[in-house]
Amino acid sequence: MTTLALALRTRTFRSLRRHRNYRLFFAGQLVSLAGSWMQNVALAWLVIELSHSPLAIGALAFCRFLPYTILGLVTGTVVDRVQTRRLVMATQAAAMTVSALLAVMTLTGTASLPVVYVLAALGGIALAFDAPGRQALTFEMVGPSELPNAVALNSGLFNASRIVGPAIAGVLIAAVGTGVCFALNAVSFLAVLAALALMRTDELHPVARDASARIVSGLREALAFLRHEPRLRAVLVVVTIVSTVGFNFNVLVPLLASTTLHIGPQGFGLLSAAFGLGALAGALATASFHGASWRLFVCGGAGFGALVLVLALVDTAFLAGALLVGIGVCFTLFTANANALVQLASPDRLRGRMIGLYLFAFIGLAPLGGLLTGWLADLGGTELAFGVAGVVSLVTVGLASAYQSRTARAAAAVGSA
Repeated sequence: MTTLALALRTRTFRSLRRHRNYRLFFAGQLVSLAGSWMQNVALAWLVIELSHSPLAIGALAFCRFLPYTILGLVTGTVVDRVQTRRLVMATQAAAMTVSALLAVMTLTGTASLPVVYVLAALGGIALAFDAPGRQALTFEMVGPSELPNAVALNSGLFNASRIVGPAIAGVLIAAVGTGVCFALNAVSFLAVLAALALMRTDELHPVARDASARIVSGLREALAFLRHEPRLRAVLVVVTIVSTVGFNFNVLVPLLASTTLHIGPQGFGLLSAAFGLGALAGALATASFHGASWRLFVCGGAGFGALVLVLALVDTAFLAGALLVGIGVCFTLFTANANALVQLASPDRLRGRMIGLYLFAFIGLAPLGGLLTGWLADLGGTELAFGVAGVVSLVTVGLASAYQSRTARAAAAVGSA
C-alpha cells in the first residue's frame, strides 16, 4: 500500500519535480489564482447587491466573456507568432490594472452596474489573450511527454484556488465588503509576474513558430487541419455545447446561495469552495493517470451531467455542497482530458491556434450561456437552469460517444477490408 501511494505521488507531481520554470510558474499561480477566485466571488456578489436580479448576473457573465467570443478565434494566431512568456506577462499586468480599478471604484463608493460591466469586459479582453498564452507556455515549460500531467496539475491548482479564494472572499465580504477582495487580487498578480521574470528562457522547450501566420489564413489553416481529425472535432463540439449550457456556475452558484438556499455570502463562498474541493480531487486523480484519453473525457462529461441534474432537485445546503464536490471531480476530468487531447494532437506551428479553438469552445459562447442561464433562472429558478444543464450535457456526451463508436467501427472495417 505504501509503495502504491509513493508511486502515485511520484507520478502525480512529476512535472513539478523535473522543471524549474514550471515550479516557478506554479508557485506564482498559487498566489495569484486564489486572488482571482476572491475577485470572481466578490464581483458576482457586488452585482447582486447593486441589482438583486438574476438577469444582471447573466449580464455580468456576458460582459466578462463577450471579448473572448469576439477575439477567441484569432488570439491563437497571435500566440503562434510571438514569445508566449512576454505575452503572458503583458496580459497579467493588464488584469492587475483592472482589479486595481475595481478596488478603487468599490472602496470609494462609486461603483455602479455600468462601471462594473465595463471593467469586467476589459478583464475579458486580457483573458482572451492570456488563456491561450498560458496554455502554450505550459507546453514550452514541460514538453510533450509531460503535458497531460502539467495540464492536470494546472487544473488542480486552478481548482484548489476555488477552495481558498471563495472561502476567504465569503468571510471578507461579510466583514468588510467586496472592495478589499479586489485590492488583494490586484496585489496577488505580483507573484506570477515575478515568477515569469525569473524563468530561464534557455530551459523552455523549443517550438516551431509560424511568424508569417495571418489572422484569416491562419484560422483557415487550423480549420483545415481539424477537418481531417474526427475525434478532435468531436471533442470540440462536445466542449462547446456542454460548456455553453452547463458551465455557468458563476451565474448559478450565487443565485443558488442567495435565492434558493438563502444562506448569504458566507454560504456562497462555501458552496464555491465545495466545487473547488471536488475539482482539486479530480485534477490530482487525472494527474496520476499515464495520459489523456477519450474514455476519461466521456466519463467526466457524463458524470457531470448526471450530478448537475440531481442538483436541480436539492433544496438543502449540505446536499448541494456534497453534489458540488462530485460535480467538481467530473468537471476537471472532462476539461483536463479535453485540453490535453487537443494539444497533443496539434503540430507545433498550429498549437496556439488549436488551443485558441479549444478555449473558444470552452468559453467563447459563455456570454450567450450566461444570458440563457440567467433567463432560465428568472423563469423557473435554479431548479430549471440546473435541470436543463444536466439534460443537455448527458444527451450531448451520449451522442458523441455513439458517433465515436460508429466512426471507430467504420475505420476498423476499412482496415480489415
